[in-house]
Amino acid sequence: MALGRASAIHGWLTRSRSKGQGFCGAGLSASQLERRTTVTTKLTIPEVQSWKGQRTFTMLTAYDAPMARLVDEAGIDVILVGDSLGMVMLGYAGTAPVTMDEMLHHARAVGRTARRALLVGDLPFMSYQADTAEAIRNAGRHIKEAGMDCVKLEGTARQAPIARAIVDAGIAVIGHIGLTPQTAASLGGMTVVGGKDLAAARRLLDDALAMEQAGCWAVLLEAVPAPLAALITRRLSVPTIGIGAGPDVDGQVLVTHEMLGLFPGFGLPFGRRYADAGALMRQGIAQFAEDVRSGAFPGPENSFPLDEQILRALGDTTDRPGHGAG
Repeated sequence: MALGRASAIHGWLTRSRSKGQGFCGAGLSASQLERRTTVTTKLTIPEVQSWKGQRTFTMLTAYDAPMARLVDEAGIDVILVGDSLGMVMLGYAGTAPVTMDEMLHHARAVGRTARRALLVGDLPFMSYQADTAEAIRNAGRHIKEAGMDCVKLEGTARQAPIARAIVDAGIAVIGHIGLTPQTAASLGGMTVVGGKDLAAARRLLDDALAMEQAGCWAVLLEAVPAPLAALITRRLSVPTIGIGAGPDVDGQVLVTHEMLGLFPGFGLPFGRRYADAGALMRQGIAQFAEDVRSGAFPGPENSFPLDEQILRALGDTTDRPGHGAG
C-alpha cells in the first residue's frame, strides 16, 4: 500500500511539474523551480565577499528544518538562525531570555537541512559578553555541533575585541551594530540608531570600522538611517547587510516569518509582507474544524476498509454472553 501511494504521489508531482501547477511558486515556471531546487553547490564566505559592489545578496531567517528547506530551495544566499527565534518560535517577549542550548537546538535542524546557503548562528545574550574563553567555546559549538558556517554577535566597538578573539580561534564572525535587540532597553527601546546627531552617527561609523578591524567578514546594520548605512557601506571593505538600513547595502535580510505573515513583527517597518501564509493557514485550520463538526471529515477516501467476513465474525463474537465490553 505504501509503495502504491508513493507511486501515485510521484505521478501527481510529475504531472504538476509538466503543467507548471501545484507547488510552483508565483511567477515561477516548473523548469525555473527545478533549476532552483537542484542547485546544491555550497556557498562560501569568500564567494559572498567577492560580490561586494557587484551584486546584492539575500539573507533570511530559518529556525527549523521545513523553513530551512524552503528558504534554501528558493535560492536565498545566507540563512540566519537568529535569536529572534525566542519571540517567533518560543513566545518570549524579547531575545534576551534565549539560551545557548535553545539556539543550538534550532541551529542543528537548519544545519542538517540546508545544502546551498551559507549558515549563520546567532550568539545569544550573555553567551559571549562575560568571558572571552566562553565566547570562543559557544561560537565553536555553533560550528562543531550545529554545522553553522559562522556566527553573529551584537555589539559596538567595545565588543570588537571579543569578535577578534573568536576570529583568531578560526571562527568566522558577522558583527551586528545599530539596533541590537539583546540590549535594546539601554538604547531606549526598538528604535532607529545613529540618526540623532553627528556624535551618534560618528559612533556608529566607528562601531562598523572596529568590527571590520576585528576581522569580521561582514557587518550587519539594523535600523540605521539609509544615508548613513550607504556611507558605512562605502567606507568598509567587507560586505554590509541591512535590515531597516535602506537600499545601498551589500545584502538584505528579513525575518522570514514576519515576511510571510506568520509573525506580527517587532514594531518597526523593517520589511515588506510578501505573502499572507498565516491567513491561509488559519483558513485551512478553520475548514478542518468545520468539516469535523459537520461530519464531512473523514470521508471514505480517508478511511480504510475491512473485509465483511471479518466484521461479521467480530460481530458474532462480541454478541455472545461473556464477550461484551464490560
